[in-house]
Amino acid sequence: MSRYFEVVKGYDPNSVRLPTRASASSAGYDLRSLTEGDIAPGETKIFPTGLKAKMNSNEVLIVTIRSSLGIKRHLSLANGIGIIDADYFGNESNDGEILVAIHNHGQSLAHIQKGERIAQGIFLNYLTTDEDKTDGTRSGGIGSSGTY
Repeated sequence: MSRYFEVVKGYDPNSVRLPTRASASSAGYDLRSLTEGDIAPGETKIFPTGLKAKMNSNEVLIVTIRSSLGIKRHLSLANGIGIIDADYFGNESNDGEILVAIHNHGQSLAHIQKGERIAQGIFLNYLTTDEDKTDGTRSGGIGSSGTY
């Protein structure tokens, strides 16, 4: 199987840019916001990308904030780091769309422009225990793989 990004159902493919890496040595694929919006100090806002990621069952897409947003604009991902599991691709609730929740730690309003590079996605392999067991299957979108 291969890994790739694809436009989520319901979006005009011409309005969504597939992620690219900045250089041959860059690990991350730049993810762009499909919408424009302001984030007030202390506020968290979710920005859609219009993208989903296909990968092997033993892989994960790690989503991180772009360093320029964190350092220069005091923004971070609301959950610190995003984990996109292989079985999130094409899920029933949102077709597996990668959504980026950004929190403003600064003291002034932060503005995200439509098309701005807001995060990076890095594909990684992961390991499981020798006696690995799962609790079930995914039934929806963000936070849907189980409750505590």
